[in-house]
Amino acid sequence: MKTVFNIVLGLCVIALIYICYNSIMGPINFEEAKKAREEAVKTRLIDIRKAQQEYKNAHRGRYADKFDVLIDFVKTQKLPFVRKEGELTDKQLEDGLTEKQAVEIVNRAERTGRFDEVKKMGLEKFRRDTMWVAIIDTMYPRGFNADSMRFVPYGNGAEFEFIIRNDSTASGAAVSLYEVRTPYEVYLNGLNEQEIINQKDLDSKTGRYSGLMVGSIDAPNNGAGNWE
Repeated sequence: MKTVFNIVLGLCVIALIYICYNSIMGPINFEEAKKAREEAVKTRLIDIRKAQQEYKNAHRGRYADKFDVLIDFVKTQKLPFVRKEGELTDKQLEDGLTEKQAVEIVNRAERTGRFDEVKKMGLEKFRRDTMWVAIIDTMYPRGFNADSMRFVPYGNGAEFEFIIRNDSTASGAAVSLYEVRTPYEVYLNGLNEQEIINQKDLDSKTGRYSGLMVGSIDAPNNGAGNWE
């Protein structure tokens, strides 16, 4: 009987130790996993933001209204890249010569084959050549997969929520806003559900979106992330 009692007591002690360990390490492990997953999601959202900013620059202040459009833009669009050679001297600037004027002088000389003005202005080593380079090759690392932008890391194939608002002010000025987001449930799936509930409860008290997002359809914020 005593032996049985000791065995039961030992099992209780082990169970108690296990419960205490989980109560301490559970939240720590959750936070570590949450941080790793959030970093991956933030990186993807920043990739989307960069694409939206370039799309807006190329489309008169309007953002892409869906992923298909944005991804095609990243895959096919080219941006002007100015290769610079030489700089205007302080003397040239003091004399009123501007970069634009210098470019016009050099370009005119190359068209006509007459370089007298170039030599007179001291622009023999001044060049500004515009090249068109694919967005995907300039804004993203080698091997970047544009098609992946729509998918939430750790989301098991889930896509980001993509919301667009194209409007105009009372004066008629165009207003374009976008919001790309994903809730905790998508990228924290499989982690401790109670910890997720606790985090959502905290967010509800502070008025924060329960997840990660860039942009806002409520007010212009230049694509800021809600973690920034």
